[in-house]
Amino acid sequence: MGSTVTVPRTEAPRTGGRSVWAAAWPVFAVFVLSNAPTPLYVVWQRAIGFSAGTLTAVFACYIAGLLGALLVAGVVSDRVGRKPVLLPAVAAAVAACVLFAVAQSVPLLALARLLTGLAVGATVSAGMAAVTDVGGSDRKRVAALAASTAMVLGAGSGPLLAGILSEALPGPTVTVFLVEIAVLTTAFAVVARLPLPAGAGGRGPWIRIPSVVREGRTAVLLGIAVFGPGITATSFVLSLGPSVLAHLLGVADRVLAGAVAFAMFLAATGVQFAARRFGVGVILLGGTIATMTSMAALVLSLVATSLPLFVTAAVLAGAGQGLGQFGGLTAISASVPGERLAEANAAQNVGGYLPAAVLPLAAGFLGDAYGLSAGVIAFGVVVGLAAAAGGLLVVARLRRDAALTA
Repeated sequence: MGSTVTVPRTEAPRTGGRSVWAAAWPVFAVFVLSNAPTPLYVVWQRAIGFSAGTLTAVFACYIAGLLGALLVAGVVSDRVGRKPVLLPAVAAAVAACVLFAVAQSVPLLALARLLTGLAVGATVSAGMAAVTDVGGSDRKRVAALAASTAMVLGAGSGPLLAGILSEALPGPTVTVFLVEIAVLTTAFAVVARLPLPAGAGGRGPWIRIPSVVREGRTAVLLGIAVFGPGITATSFVLSLGPSVLAHLLGVADRVLAGAVAFAMFLAATGVQFAARRFGVGVILLGGTIATMTSMAALVLSLVATSLPLFVTAAVLAGAGQGLGQFGGLTAISASVPGERLAEANAAQNVGGYLPAAVLPLAAGFLGDAYGLSAGVIAFGVVVGLAAAAGGLLVVARLRRDAALTA
């Protein structure tokens, strides 16, 4: 890694609290697309014909694109500014919408998911840092809340909107993407007008695993330890959830599949507002407990063939992701300087999305080989254990901090 030379970072003009939430609109708009295909997978499966393993492979293309963007977007955003990253990200999201609307083959679906991942990865890095920039030094916690809730509320709104439109209007795999193009157009306009600072400059590789300044490494590590299992759980619901509903629980309603995903992310949003007055340690421990309980409910839902238990598992998964994400972002924004913030955000997301790609994919192919139920149960056990390990790490850190301050 080459040495980095920075220039003084130009501060964004001071703005009111409403501007912080307006700056989060592009994050919301891009994340609407991130999960909009969820209730439509069963439609494409029926029309094109592919297995659960192929379905999770298509979903993994999204995470591959996201991780690829995270290797670049954080560095570029910190060096040259947020807008040069965010505007192409929104354009990529529009291109993905077009591909989804015309897709009649697995390769087109995979390419659309890849472009979606690229857009989301850039938005996670630059968009969420832009919200912090607009908030300024005296509203970092509000900015973290705005960025995080925009992400999860957008992620939940997409599948609900897709489920309703696919049942109510012609063109079940087309209409929602036309609506999303209109939403993204407004997001592009918002980004163009945001009062964002210039980049800090610097030298060194443009493509690299995101690095974190020393004072922010503990924050990123703890965020990954809780956010990783949480987002892996929600990724499972988004990729294989409709198949579980249709094939194991006997529920093939696309509106219900979208509503389950929406409820999951509504929980992720609400729990962040509820937790905003607690300390970071408490927030992260809450995320650990929510994810562990979610995985227990997931396994029990299959044993008992229970739709309510599956919905409970999805809602708790959302709570686990939301708390892990909010706790991590809050800790990072408090400990990482602004000129390295986007890269630190990218580091947390790389650590979280890697297992979110690998484990649902493994569950899908395990389900092809040994039955979907076996794949789901194995997934639940592994993610539950990972969440428990993350909780132990948080507890150890809290005890260490308490010993240092005693």
